[in-house]
Amino acid sequence: MPKNSKVVKRELDDEVIESVKDLLSNEDSADDAFKKSELIVDVQEEKDIDVEEESEVEDERPAWNSKLQYILAQVGFSVGLGNVWRFPYLCQKNGGGAYLLPYLILLLVIGIPLFFLELSVGQRIRRGSIGVWNYISPKLGGIGFASCVVCFFVALYYNVIIGWSLFYFSQSFQQPLPWDQCPLVKNASHTFVEPECEKSSATTYYWYREALNISSSISESGGLNWKMTVCLLAAWVVVCLAMIKGIQSSGKIMYFSSLFPYVVLICFLIRALLLNGSIDGIRHMFTPKLEMMLEPKVWREAATQVFFALGLGFGGVIAFSSYNKRDNNCHFDAVLVSFINFFTSVLATLVVFAVLGFKANVINEKCIAENSKMIVKFLRMGNISQDIIPHHINLSAVTTEDYHLVYDIIQKVKEEEFPALHLNSCQIEDELNKAVQGTGLAFIAFTEAMTHFPASPFWSVMFFLMLVNLGLGSMFGTIEGIITPVVDTFKVRKEILTVICCLLAFCIGLIFVQRSGNYFVTMFDDYSATLPLLIVVILENIAVSFVYGIDKFMEDLKDMLGFAPNRYYYYMWKYISPLMLLSLLIASVVNMGLSPPGYNAWIEDKASEEFLSYPTWGMVVCILLMVLAMMQASFMERYPARCHLQILVKIFIENRVDHQLWILLPMDDMG
Repeated sequence: MPKNSKVVKRELDDEVIESVKDLLSNEDSADDAFKKSELIVDVQEEKDIDVEEESEVEDERPAWNSKLQYILAQVGFSVGLGNVWRFPYLCQKNGGGAYLLPYLILLLVIGIPLFFLELSVGQRIRRGSIGVWNYISPKLGGIGFASCVVCFFVALYYNVIIGWSLFYFSQSFQQPLPWDQCPLVKNASHTFVEPECEKSSATTYYWYREALNISSSISESGGLNWKMTVCLLAAWVVVCLAMIKGIQSSGKIMYFSSLFPYVVLICFLIRALLLNGSIDGIRHMFTPKLEMMLEPKVWREAATQVFFALGLGFGGVIAFSSYNKRDNNCHFDAVLVSFINFFTSVLATLVVFAVLGFKANVINEKCIAENSKMIVKFLRMGNISQDIIPHHINLSAVTTEDYHLVYDIIQKVKEEEFPALHLNSCQIEDELNKAVQGTGLAFIAFTEAMTHFPASPFWSVMFFLMLVNLGLGSMFGTIEGIITPVVDTFKVRKEILTVICCLLAFCIGLIFVQRSGNYFVTMFDDYSATLPLLIVVILENIAVSFVYGIDKFMEDLKDMLGFAPNRYYYYMWKYISPLMLLSLLIASVVNMGLSPPGYNAWIEDKASEEFLSYPTWGMVVCILLMVLAMMQASFMERYPARCHLQILVKIFIENRVDHQLWILLPMDDMG
């Protein structure tokens, strides 16, 4: 040992002790020190240490194998089931092609700027959602905890939908498909069609009775549905195996799970365009109703769809971008992924309404055939005179145009008596106007359409495999939004945490595979994410623009990207986006207050849905789902103490201070 080494060590210990005393005596200084990732002892010396530590973190942190893998991961997370079964419904409901204009405007005003913001902070700070906001200010660490809780709630029921898709996928390897015809019931004397199926339809009956075996209300649990329990277990096993090594394992799967849905959608579109009626569906879909653009509800629903389509606030975007190199052009990524998401929604809408147009055409032909028989019957009975029917029309093989001509003639001639005839106009638009979304679209309307496809089992296998992949892509991002921030913050092993998280989620998720489970899925979908995520993203925007400082953030972006982002983002982040988000939050709260809390229950005797209000305990659960995420803000005040503890542990491990330094720690911080 050199001659004066003890003197040097004593001076170093005294210097560190003094700095730690200052740190613990002034929390504001500690907060500022943590934000800058340095202890204020000797500025030049500590800056050098920070550069070394930052370089070590960058070297140790996992990274994407390629830019393509990262883009596919972000696309897989943002493009989910909502693009297939929510966007087409909103487009039809809110003015057809006219809805695309509000959506595009709000994508530019809310979507891309906030998506760019989350990509930027994740890439710049290279931590999960908890660490990112704690870096900006330790008092904002609770934003990340809130994101994790919302991610967990969403993962609970989202994987149930993947389980449903797996069940239908497994049942699709049959000819004919099991939901093609109503089942027959035999008794001692004769055979008859199942009454519940006869009153509804084959696909509706299969969904509610064979798949879900649903109860009549949320209060009737009915026990576990073993088929769906097995499918839910399979879904969580797939997610766990894919995520257990982080992006090293899930990143490779992204090549298939993100690209396969596009192959299926394009195949479906080509096939559907070759079927009768598909053009009618597309024409109906995109015929603009410009007057609806003036309704505030249209803009609110478009803003909500933009918000959730990009996965804002979940933490998955931040987690994925934190594995990027610091000089990655995240602005290009934000614009690219946002527009891929938009065009995917448009492609899915084309496919959905091309298929529904074909289905409407099939149903319309049956309607015309049945009503033509009724007209022939009335002609024979003398209720309608043969003279009013044009001679060139053959009612035994009537075309759509000829039927409508005959219908109009009978309606004019038999003005007063016409209602008693019970004839149907058989307009294809009436069938297309029956708006369906969510599970009703995927598991009832679309499955019914596929039964009329040639080689229907093949298309059913492709469709439900596509739903599984769309769901898995979103699940990977959602689970990454939980795992990454927890691993970054508490330094636990990723493999163990992933297994525990998936096992816990499966156990809690058993409430969704009861016979009443579908009603709980509706409850969680309506109340667990909307308001908490809006508040999270508002706080994110405020944290960057006003706590960290928008000018400083723009300088960081210039340093990181190598060029200054357009000033457009400055004004969006500082003024427009916060106001738009606040308006959306208020509109969502008002809409939630005006909408009676309840769910659509399947009534077996009536073979139809009926709206029921939640019981008192159900209302309590709804409120708790919204409140629990926001309660995570309670972590904010105690988080700086943990930061002090981590700093002191690191100093102690590096032998930079004697054991007596620990007497400076308050007892509650040591706990």
